[in-house]
Amino acid sequence: MAYNKLKGRIVEKFGSQTKFAAALGMTENTVSRKMQDKVEFSKDDMVRWAELLEIDSSEFWDYFFADRL
Repeated sequence: MAYNKLKGRIVEKFGSQTKFAAALGMTENTVSRKMQDKVEFSKDDMVRWAELLEIDSSEFWDYFFADRL
């Protein structure tokens, strides 16, 4: 499954994807579609998500790309 580490971080920091979506100002459906690869992450998405999840830019690969291989 894709984005396992990212999903874990969302739960760790926000408790649920629903609460994370609210913090982003997105619908849960939009977040879900991105996590399912139905909608691509933009660079701006990655930066904003990383800010809220306190992910350092040096860890972007681990959270946004490693599971994609």
